[in-house]
Formats: sequence, C-alpha cells, structure tokens
Amino acid sequence: MPVTAAELVAAANAVVPRISQAEAAAKVAAGALLLDIRDAPELEANGRAEGSHHVPRGMLEFRADPESPFHDPELRKGRPVVLHCASGGRAALAGKLLKDLGYDEVYNLGGFKDWVEGGGAVVEPMDKGM
Repeated sequence: MPVTAAELVAAANAVVPRISQAEAAAKVAAGALLLDIRDAPELEANGRAEGSHHVPRGMLEFRADPESPFHDPELRKGRPVVLHCASGGRAALAGKLLKDLGYDEVYNLGGFKDWVEGGGAVVEPMDKGM
C-alpha cells in the first residue's frame, strides 16, 4: 500500500530522536559529526552551522556506505551523527536511512533555524560580490 511523505517522516521521527541545539552542541563537542544535508544553494544563501560537515541528502546513501566508491570518511558507523536540514523533515528521513545502514547513534537536530535560535555559531554565506 502506498504511503505519503508525511507518513514516511512520522515513521522516521519514531526511530530517530529529536534533540535540542544544546544537546547537539554537547554531542559535537564530544566527537559527534554535525551533518548538514541541505542542498548547496541553501548553504550559499543562509550560511551553515560552524563545524558542520555537508553531504547533500541526495548523496547520503553513497557517502555513508563504506563499500561505496563515494564513501565519505567522516561518516563512520561508530561515530554519533547529529543531522539537520532546513526544517527537520529531511533530517528525520536521513536519520532513518543511516539507521537502516547500520549507524547506531543518530539524532535529528531539526532545522538550521533550530541551531541558530539555540545560539549555535554560524558561518555566514559567502559574499556573492567577491
């Protein structure tokens, strides 16, 4: 039976814990990877969380799989991962995907705005005039 996007996100939220910016910052300070899965134009327009690592949502399966020729060494199954996107939906889906791939400790920060509103440091967008 077909499902909706909302149902997929709800199922992902059921298995990927949502955490606050303060919890995310503490996990990152302890060695977790802060993973920004927004698309590149979103980072260029809005900036990014300081210290975050970028992998677009569309490439996550390939970057997270150690058997893939496109594997990103920052993504290790034994390393906790804190995900965020623009509002939290893609981060939830990405978190479930990582769990399906065998990542044990995965968290959803929600959106970039949650990082900013929680007081997280931000790297400003690049100046387009330069």
